[in-house]
Amino acid sequence: MRSALPLRVLIVTLLSGLLASAGLPALAQSPVARQAQACPNELLPPPPVDTSEKPPPGQPSPVPLPVPDEPAGGERMAECGYVVPPTAPAPPEPDTAASWLLQDMETGEVLAAKDPHGRQRPASLIKTLLALVVIDELSPEHVVIPTVEDANQECTCVGIVAGSRYTVDDLLHALLMRSGNDVAHALGTALGGVPTAVGKMNALAKRLGAEDTRAATPSGLDGPGMMTSAYDMSLIFGYAMRQPEYADAVGTQHMDFPGGTGQPSYPIYNDNQLWDGYEGFLGGKTGFTDDSRHTYAGAAERDGTRISVIMLRTEQRPVRVAEQAKALLDYGFALAASGADPVGQVTIPDPAEVDEAAAGESDSGDVSAASSSVTDPFGTTGWIVTLIVIVIVAIGLLIGHRKGLLQRPE
Repeated sequence: MRSALPLRVLIVTLLSGLLASAGLPALAQSPVARQAQACPNELLPPPPVDTSEKPPPGQPSPVPLPVPDEPAGGERMAECGYVVPPTAPAPPEPDTAASWLLQDMETGEVLAAKDPHGRQRPASLIKTLLALVVIDELSPEHVVIPTVEDANQECTCVGIVAGSRYTVDDLLHALLMRSGNDVAHALGTALGGVPTAVGKMNALAKRLGAEDTRAATPSGLDGPGMMTSAYDMSLIFGYAMRQPEYADAVGTQHMDFPGGTGQPSYPIYNDNQLWDGYEGFLGGKTGFTDDSRHTYAGAAERDGTRISVIMLRTEQRPVRVAEQAKALLDYGFALAASGADPVGQVTIPDPAEVDEAAAGESDSGDVSAASSSVTDPFGTTGWIVTLIVIVIVAIGLLIGHRKGLLQRPE
């Protein structure tokens, strides 16, 4: 369905011009347009550096996700720069991330953040959404036989072999430990095909309340309309870490992965560098594409406090991303220990609520409604009728003005 957003813009522009010509004040900007001016990336990520987000021939570019009138997580989550408690020390430097968020994983309190709702690309962090769909729909013992297309994906790859047999449990670990794009495609195929899998990922994001998030691929390779925010990824990662299968997979440091048919197993290792000596580390996810730059999710526990960090659009210089993540986690633990007031709240839904919402979608036939487009609840017909009424009213105002009916008393 084609979006009504361009029609909406036409209506607002036409009405503003007509009212201005009648000597009446113009309408204020729409909430989407007004909010998009507030922060540089509140509506869209930065422009891509290549053609990876160009839609296939004949298909339009996805319409930007609407910006909510009220930011999820509280008023301060709408701020663009550093969001810290008033008496807190400054965040650690160097800080190359465009956006980040520190969350207390028990309470959901946001300890500190930077441009939390700024829209960026997730890269392989989006594999967390895929993993959650897989956990919900496929049993760990289910056997997946990859296709040639699955095995020939753009790497990073684990090395699955077309026609061989793998359990979902093995693939889930490889997906989250080594970020295998071949594995992501194979799991997408097992879920009914890549478009269906992406639709399920987006439906889940919607049920979780991740309103800045849209997947375009199951792997996190850049595609048309792909986006998320530090707030949303903190929400998704926080929810995922409450699922035992996900926490086990990201918390596994090495495993023997099955070789192809007739071939021996071989070791694979977790690519998250915080396993190298960060106290209390629980696991996480890394990502990179040319458009997204480096992305990171990780969690650690100290003295009964569990804190997660999300970083988007980060660079490896002058300090490596892993070192920046460690510094932010240290900063989060210090804030938690000081008793500083939180600056926001990540509301992680109960799995039962998510399941209930999914059942409602199934009953209404709307399982993949969030897959690739955003519909306008007012509807195209509603905007057309509104346009007609506006034109009639504006013409009446103009005629009345010219006849002197709207003239002010001397």
